[in-house]
Amino acid sequence: MIFLTITSSVLIAMVTIYQFKKEARNYHQDRLIRKEDAVNEHLNFVLQTTDIPVTTENLPLIFKDKIFELSSIHNIQINIYDLKGNLLITSKGNFIVDKINNEVISPNILKIIETTSTKRFIDLRIIDGITYRSAYNYIKDNQFKPLGIISMPVAEETSYYDAQVNSFFILFAQIYLFIIILAIILAFILSSYITKTLQFISERIQKTSINRRNEKIKVENASYEIETLINSYNQMVDKLEESADKLAQSHRELAWREMAKQVAHEIKNPLTPMKLTVQSFQRKFNPEDPKVNEKIKDFCETMVQQIDTMSAVASAFSNFASMPAQQNTTLNVVKVVQLALDIFNEDFINFESTEEEIIAIFDQSQIIRIINNLVKNAIEGIPNYEPFPRISVKVKRESQSVLITVSDNGSGIPEDIKEKIFEPKFTTKTSGMGLGLAMIKNMIESYGGNIRFESVLNKGTTFYVKLPISN
Repeated sequence: MIFLTITSSVLIAMVTIYQFKKEARNYHQDRLIRKEDAVNEHLNFVLQTTDIPVTTENLPLIFKDKIFELSSIHNIQINIYDLKGNLLITSKGNFIVDKINNEVISPNILKIIETTSTKRFIDLRIIDGITYRSAYNYIKDNQFKPLGIISMPVAEETSYYDAQVNSFFILFAQIYLFIIILAIILAFILSSYITKTLQFISERIQKTSINRRNEKIKVENASYEIETLINSYNQMVDKLEESADKLAQSHRELAWREMAKQVAHEIKNPLTPMKLTVQSFQRKFNPEDPKVNEKIKDFCETMVQQIDTMSAVASAFSNFASMPAQQNTTLNVVKVVQLALDIFNEDFINFESTEEEIIAIFDQSQIIRIINNLVKNAIEGIPNYEPFPRISVKVKRESQSVLITVSDNGSGIPEDIKEKIFEPKFTTKTSGMGLGLAMIKNMIESYGGNIRFESVLNKGTTFYVKLPISN
């Protein structure tokens, strides 16, 4: 764009200079022709009124005094030559064009004058940067017979046109500078508008996620290109929302299928020993056996134990599938954490708090369940051969949040299972259903908090629970 502007400006300047020079040439050409015609008429009048015989040899006598008068009247130098090009008389005393040799006319010019139909010729020469024009034509008698040749050299005056060119260039430069400044301002405004719109679109695209509802972009008076980009983004949002719904539905179906498999598996575990117990009791039952009452008692205890296991499985999955409604109250988090630790008898559990009171609004029972689950996992994570078991529970305020940490010096969490820790039904223990961490994670996130952990194999694990004080 800038290159085209500069190129067009240069072309305009070149055309303008050419036009000025052309006008200057035409002006000087016409001016010389007018003077030539006027001088010729005056010469003819002198020739017609003279008493001296009109011959080539008498031309110096005829114009001895008149040539200076003619030169002064017409403000031009006059040279008169014979037909061979030799100078007969000149007004050089008054009009000196010293750069041009006026003594003789070159044979070429004589030949041109003789061969042209108009019997005239204008010679153009540039000497030391100055343009000289010399008009040549015949001096004729009453019978139109050539007597001699008259020459009128003129130095072109270009100061006027030079001043016009300079004025034009000054004006052109001012206009061009104004146009450039205006173009820069307009370019800045347009680029700012386009950049602002593109930045807005870029921010929206960066925030676009399949896990959340994305807003469409609405921009008024946008260019065709920007509008096309916005329409493409809005169409992408529609397709993304459709894909997200399908994906969410697929995840729900998959989750319920996995949950159903897990429930069936957990229920089948106690059903198998119950079936074997019933079959064995039926096969070996003898009413006359003296220990029949004792065997019936053992049978009933075994069945009740398995039934309790099934009931625990059902309760666990019920609790996970449907969390109880939160009963939020204003409480002291420090005291609630201490209360949750009171049920543990292990003397290696230490509690610390940076403040005596951290007041917040939570469901006390859920906070206790969170602490109990984390401490219980910490106890189970410490191997029996550890000579100095240690569990540390800390509470402190961080800006507008409360941070609860539970640390142990247990065996740690292997790298290959760290990503699965909070998944439902995942567990590294021989008992349990792996729903504890998944449940407390749901509780914590329902308050707008988060839970994370750091673990080093054979050195220990630390869980960080961050909850907003005001929710």
